[in-house]
Amino acid sequence: MHPIVLLIFLALLALFYYQYYSASHHRRIIPISVNFHFTRKCNYECGFCFHTAKTSHLPSLQDAKQALALLKNEGMRKLNFAGGEPLLYPRFLGELVRFCKEELKLESVSIVTNGSKVNERFLFKYHTFIDIIAVSCDSFDEKTNKRIGRGTGNHLSSVQNVAALCKKYNVRFKLNTVVNKFNYEEDMNMEIQDLAPFRWKCFQVLIVKGENNQYATPEALRDASDFMLTDEEFQRFCDAHSHNKCFVPEPNRLMASSYLILDEYLRFVDRGSPTKPIIEIGVQQALHDVKWDESGFKERGGVYDWSKDAARGERGDSCNGPERKDLDW
Repeated sequence: MHPIVLLIFLALLALFYYQYYSASHHRRIIPISVNFHFTRKCNYECGFCFHTAKTSHLPSLQDAKQALALLKNEGMRKLNFAGGEPLLYPRFLGELVRFCKEELKLESVSIVTNGSKVNERFLFKYHTFIDIIAVSCDSFDEKTNKRIGRGTGNHLSSVQNVAALCKKYNVRFKLNTVVNKFNYEEDMNMEIQDLAPFRWKCFQVLIVKGENNQYATPEALRDASDFMLTDEEFQRFCDAHSHNKCFVPEPNRLMASSYLILDEYLRFVDRGSPTKPIIEIGVQQALHDVKWDESGFKERGGVYDWSKDAARGERGDSCNGPERKDLDW
């Protein structure tokens, strides 16, 4: 090839890659749904926890509100408060759920909790600002819960209490279950029908670098290796429970990097290094610095009827029909 022709070809190739990179890097990413883990502190000791208490840091209320307002301005429609255990800070959490509904006008505000700190005083004061409360429940056998680290033997009474309070205060009740080596053979069908959540998320237990794998990362506080199960074992659990209308399975391939997680330092995190705080660098810069699997987010059903008014009506809002059965197990 003639040298001049080769130079022209290389110049065009460089221009193409520059334009492609520039367009990709400056593409506006919309953070539709965000999980805000504003604390790592927890009163439970779940052995597979992926957001362990490596720090006791809690952001200021002012900084938290600023970060959430920035996310709203970039298109956030749903916010999920998690931890740690978010209800260890009920006033902080209450002010943020109020802010999200009254001032930011978010479509959906939800809380993920172990249930032990949910009480009527909190829901009486803040229920109008909460669409969903999701309670983590990995087994309906208290011996298994204790083995996992989910409480000390009274976890199921907390789950029942939250279900009853959600019904009383018109908050949608959701269950989260981490399927692992100790519970994948358990038949939960009867209990799920009795509790009647509108959504039952079943996660395949996941190893997260720096969080729950001490063999690979010595700084991790937990090691989830003993909880791991094969894809076939997870599928066996799914096959036994998939007939429930509320059942939503999440294997590892869909979970990895498909969640936008804002940590206690107001940074986006994934399985690698965190970004800088979004109140310093802005939401779009942070979104381009973190790996977020948007296709995985869509495939796992990241957008659904997440407002508490979305599913009220004739078809009901539970796993087994329009009315919740009495909790009797």
